[in-house]
Amino acid sequence: MDPNPQNPQRREDVGTTEEEQSHSSRNSYEAYKQTADWLLANTNHRPTVAIICGSGLGTLADLLKEQVIFKYEDIPNFPKSTVQGHAGQLVFGDLNNKPCVCMQGRFHFYEGYPMWKVTFPVRVFHLIGVQTLIVTNAAGGLNEDYRVGHMMVIKDHINLLGFAGQSPLLGPNEDRFGPRFLAISDAYDRDLRKLAMAISRELGYSAELHEGVYCSVGGPCFETIAESRFLNRLGADAVGMSTAHEVVVARHCGLPEVRQLKVHLVNGFGGPRKTTKMRI
Repeated sequence: MDPNPQNPQRREDVGTTEEEQSHSSRNSYEAYKQTADWLLANTNHRPTVAIICGSGLGTLADLLKEQVIFKYEDIPNFPKSTVQGHAGQLVFGDLNNKPCVCMQGRFHFYEGYPMWKVTFPVRVFHLIGVQTLIVTNAAGGLNEDYRVGHMMVIKDHINLLGFAGQSPLLGPNEDRFGPRFLAISDAYDRDLRKLAMAISRELGYSAELHEGVYCSVGGPCFETIAESRFLNRLGADAVGMSTAHEVVVARHCGLPEVRQLKVHLVNGFGGPRKTTKMRI
């Protein structure tokens, strides 16, 4: 098999419109498996690590060797990324001799997708053999000790969308993925968090790397000053429009390790400095 097919089999538009199929058939184990089987049939890469590249981090995929690239629009059942700056493609390859797949562009609730579709790739990653998930994002800093450009390793999250009933696990449970009721108190890998902090000290970046709590909101509006203060008082150190629901689905799939890496921050705390996409 050609490891980098020039003309991979085109996607079948299964489950891409509301009119064509019901929610149950589109959000089914068979739909996820169809996508996973298509990817495995079109590349020899067998990634054990998946990296979701957040805003400004898409160039991470450029570091992969022996790349095989699939546009989202060519992958069966896959959503399309509509956010500016998100390339909208899966990149398979090797990073430091480790087989990886990178998402250059994620999906968001504010794009109009239901939560099951926002998190669709995570279950596909599980079915193609991924064992470790690394999720990155661009976020607003709520902790007054954070500065623009600082990074944060997530130790826990507050999922406001989940509180509002927008969970990716809504609907009939698929037992082949995971249990109906899910415990996620240990969702963020402690050993990797310790490793990240240790490496930052070795490299002289300990002042720029923090460990904290991430709050997930719906967007697309940035937070008001009052909202930022409110979220900080709830215990959040950073706020963004992604990540928590991806972690929930990864845990539901039973991935052995859900590992969160660095979160790029802007200062969104209730002060004179305003949080904007340009600052990110």
